[in-house]
Amino acid sequence: MDNISPKLMQYKYHLTLVAVGSLILGVLSYAAPRMLTILTYFWPLFASTAVFLLLIITFGGVSHLAIDGHGEKAGEGFLDYVAGRPEHVGESQKYE
Repeated sequence: MDNISPKLMQYKYHLTLVAVGSLILGVLSYAAPRMLTILTYFWPLFASTAVFLLLIITFGGVSHLAIDGHGEKAGEGFLDYVAGRPEHVGESQKYE
């Protein structure tokens, strides 16, 4: 038993920090609203977001989410226009 005390004194700051952290988390979890309260408040937001994502996937198709070779260059003309370099103006009209 005498051997344990010097070893614990070596980690007294760590143990104090863990004890204070546990106390703070305990008080915060007691004072925080319950998870069911949060879900009942935000359920319209969660539901509308889920429906919106399902509609995007249904009508847009999953294949459009993948980046193809042409999709990488789709905004290049706009970026050149904003940067003041209208080099790709003729090229962007070819695709139409």
